[in-house]
Amino acid sequence: MVDSMAKKGLNFVMFSGTADKFIPLGVLTQSAVNLEMPVSIFVTGWAIQGFRKDGYKKVNRMPKEFEDLVPDLMKGMEEMKAPSWYDMLKEAKEMGDVKVYVCSMMAGAFKIDTKNDLDPIVDDVVGAAAFLQMCEDREVIFI
Repeated sequence: MVDSMAKKGLNFVMFSGTADKFIPLGVLTQSAVNLEMPVSIFVTGWAIQGFRKDGYKKVNRMPKEFEDLVPDLMKGMEEMKAPSWYDMLKEAKEMGDVKVYVCSMMAGAFKIDTKNDLDPIVDDVVGAAAFLQMCEDREVIFI
């Protein structure tokens, strides 16, 4: 199964703005690139805030139901010297075929006028239909 997915690659649709979703985005993207899979990421909804200029610095909120676990998680990640989600994503882009697209409709709703308002890790601002057409033969994972 990995061989067939590696040929096609993966699509991630990132719509949540909480850290518990950004961390798996970094891990899964880096893992896919290590398996030589191309990856496309479509950022929409609240996740756009993490892709604004310096927005990655503000991704630290966890869902309320996990509040009591956050200190242990952060301590464990620090002890492991685990990189941030942003560093994992940045490294994956440097190592392989990773594209990050921001949803044009949501960018407009958040008053993001140009790509210059976004972090340099973002490749382009596109509509949902364009994203789906670019990646029509790949698996889609919602995060």
